[in-house]
Amino acid sequence: MVQDEPGGEIVVKNDGPREKRPNFFTRIAIFIRQVFAELRKVVTPTRQELLKFTGVVLGFVVVMMAIVYGLDLLFVWLTTVVFDVPGAS
Repeated sequence: MVQDEPGGEIVVKNDGPREKRPNFFTRIAIFIRQVFAELRKVVTPTRQELLKFTGVVLGFVVVMMAIVYGLDLLFVWLTTVVFDVPGAS
């Protein structure tokens, strides 16, 4: 187990001939250390970025809802025309 100097990442050293795999608990410890190393890299968005991203997501959802609604109306009309359902508008 070696900690990279520039990135600060914890990796399993792999030089020379194939070595025996670390035991189960060592692998879990390495995994947890790597998770914490990745979590330190996470940047929390500012309030302005958060509002902008929320607006983009909501806008995308509204557009997709409109597309699905339009396709639903199209297919209802198409099945009504093709199968000639009596009493349908």
